[in-house]
Formats: sequence, C-alpha cells, structure tokens
Amino acid sequence: MTATGLSGRSVFLVEDEVMIRMMVADMLEELGYKVAAEAGDITEALRLAQATEFDIAILDVNVNGKVISPVADVIRAKGCPFIFATGYGSSGLPEQYRDRPALQKPFQLDALGKTIEAALRGG
Repeated sequence: MTATGLSGRSVFLVEDEVMIRMMVADMLEELGYKVAAEAGDITEALRLAQATEFDIAILDVNVNGKVISPVADVIRAKGCPFIFATGYGSSGLPEQYRDRPALQKPFQLDALGKTIEAALRGG
C-alpha cells in the first residue's frame, strides 16, 4: 500500500514503547512516508518538535505517564497537522485536542494510512 500523492512526506513520531515505535516507523515506511524524527519521552519530543522540520506528527497521548499536550502545543504553533495514537479512546485525549484525529491502539496499516492522508489533506 502506498500513500497516494503524499508519498515522501515526513513524519515526527512520539511513542514511549520502543517496540511500538519501531513497528509504527516500519508501517510509515511501507506507506511511503519517511520518519523525520522519533522521540520516546516528553523532553526529547519538545526539543525535536521545535528543531525538526516535518509534515505531520503522530503523538502517543501518554508518554511515560505524562500527557503529550506541551508537545502538541508546539506542533500546533508551527501550523503542522498531528494525530494522536491512544489506547484510551477519545476520552483519553487532552481536552483541548479532542477535535483532532486519533488512532485507537493497536491500529492496522490501512487505518494509519487513511488517518494520515485525511490529516494531511486537512480533513
């Protein structure tokens, strides 16, 4: 499966579970995206969100027990789209971001691709 017309776009990935992060990075590459940066904790994610150029971000909602909101705030200020990955459902999303797209973990390749494409297209 390839990302129709969006292939080659870059993704910033924040996920604290190393195996999940590796799996999602592999899925992104299979879809035709490139991983611009990866972070496994909030401090690193904040630094990379400010210093890295990317087209979209995928943010784990709960990173080592900390809510991802400060990272989402930086990305929103940059004007980049982002989606959440969560095992908690939409009620687990930060209140101010409940209108953002979210993938329910565990998610499949097809769901990841469709969610990213919709977010990049502004839908």
